[in-house]
Amino acid sequence: MSTLQFNGDVFEPFITEEQIQQKVRELAARINEDYRGRVPIFIGVLNGAFIFLSDLVRSVTVDCEIDFFKLSSYGDAKISSGQVRMLKDLNCQVTGRDILVVEDIVDSGLSVDFIRKIILRENPASLRFVSLLVKKGLPKIDFPIDYVGFEIPPDFVIGYGLDYAQKVRNLRTIYRLAKTTDTGGTR
Repeated sequence: MSTLQFNGDVFEPFITEEQIQQKVRELAARINEDYRGRVPIFIGVLNGAFIFLSDLVRSVTVDCEIDFFKLSSYGDAKISSGQVRMLKDLNCQVTGRDILVVEDIVDSGLSVDFIRKIILRENPASLRFVSLLVKKGLPKIDFPIDYVGFEIPPDFVIGYGLDYAQKVRNLRTIYRLAKTTDTGGTR
């Protein structure tokens, strides 16, 4: 695999499609075991998590439901604005239900903390978080991400749902900003 140029930046392959799919199967196996005999609601965080959520639920064998939040904290930038805004709320009732929030990436932790507070007000039976990527040392949260695909350094990454100015989500491989360029922050 070769480097990719986008928006004047150079990106290098970081996590291959095969590595991603293997990790999705591993996470699904853990969820299948943990939720045997239950019907969790998977809540994807749009837009980034839709590809990961799609692959994950197709690998899960327990009955489940799906809903979505849509949040904004980046806009078109490589750095989080620090402000989380709700763009789409849930359609499902979470009271008394097992909830699995599915994220593409946890970096600052602002989005998952925001979601956690909203869902806990509704008294779910349980609440757990699944994230394909977690940036080492960056999340400032006081609760665990229960299912983590990959812990990664604080590099800017794109592909497999992760965007740059709303583009390149469709890449099957995850790329990271090459070390030779200025990162302009994290994501």
